[in-house]
Amino acid sequence: MNLHEYQAKLIFENFGIPVPQYYVVSTLQEVEYLISSHQLETAVLKVQIHAGGRGKAGGVKIAKNGDEILQYASELLGKKIINNQTGPAGIVARQIMITPPVDIKKEYYLGVVIDRQNARGVLIASQEGGLDIEEVAKNAPGKVLYIPIPLDGQLKKYHLLRLANFMGWFGTLAEKGKLIANALVKVFVEKDATLVEINPLVLTNQEELIAIDAKISIDDNALFRQTEIKSFYDPTQFSPSEARAHENELAYVALEGNIGCMVNGAGLAMATMDIIQYYGGRPANFLDIGGGASQEKITEGFKILLSDQHVKAILINIFGGIMNCGTLAKGLIAAANELNVNVPLIVRMEGTNVEQGRELLKQSKLNFVVTNSLEEAAQKVVDAAKSKGGV
Repeated sequence: MNLHEYQAKLIFENFGIPVPQYYVVSTLQEVEYLISSHQLETAVLKVQIHAGGRGKAGGVKIAKNGDEILQYASELLGKKIINNQTGPAGIVARQIMITPPVDIKKEYYLGVVIDRQNARGVLIASQEGGLDIEEVAKNAPGKVLYIPIPLDGQLKKYHLLRLANFMGWFGTLAEKGKLIANALVKVFVEKDATLVEINPLVLTNQEELIAIDAKISIDDNALFRQTEIKSFYDPTQFSPSEARAHENELAYVALEGNIGCMVNGAGLAMATMDIIQYYGGRPANFLDIGGGASQEKITEGFKILLSDQHVKAILINIFGGIMNCGTLAKGLIAAANELNVNVPLIVRMEGTNVEQGRELLKQSKLNFVVTNSLEEAAQKVVDAAKSKGGV
């Protein structure tokens, strides 16, 4: 789960990481009140969306007076940001963050991510702040420092000394930088993060280090114990289908194809998309209804798939384990009857009571095509999509 910048800064504040003063607004009336009540004359305005590259996409403005603050706010509120992180559909900015400008003497990068190869977190630092760290690492690898985080989640003194020397921090500045690095690691560990990033961390003319940007991503599987962060969820950052899936605890990601996929199990869902692609089709989505899918979840899954106007056929790939195939078949039939499905439904079913499940589907007189293998199912669903005008 991604957080908005202002939400990440709230967490930073709670962990003692210095951030500039900021205000979050969603209407022009709030902007007008902010200008008059705080005598704002200059400000940086940023759209609040779950994507980076906002500046390049026109989502960051620098205002030099109150009139410009109001003008830029009117432009940014409701603005659709489109870049490689948002996808072609883009994301509409419902909120903007307004911050008084900070005098910048030097910009740094500081972040913590999961090193999947070594199964631990790693602190990443660079004197080249304000730039994409991936590009810095690619073009000038010597300018990026990696410090593996010990399994106890605590940086050692020699780690911090190495960091300070690499960043060119000495004396009081080094102590401030060490405190921020320690706090950043603490956020990463205690909040079950997959990414915590400050880019840039700036040195001001007053020799202060301030996080003028903040980015945090949380492991979805840990949200059950991160109740505050779970409340930060913003459905406006997702497509209506993805928001609806989230409400019904379904794992759904919209894609650009025309073959809907309903599968129980994330690994099986990935394999299903792969084999559709192999046989010349294009998946319209990733949808995992879970190993213990109920009739209600199956119905909601169907509704989400059918809300996509590009879907020409649906492949249902079910493994009866936790729930047997007979029960799953009854759920599919009930959902299809309720929704009056009018696209071909190709079903591949295996597992407990598979024969009973297949027989129920065949006797339903609905638009189910029951197959005996995943290969056959993939071929049939691709053919069905093509016959409906899909590619």
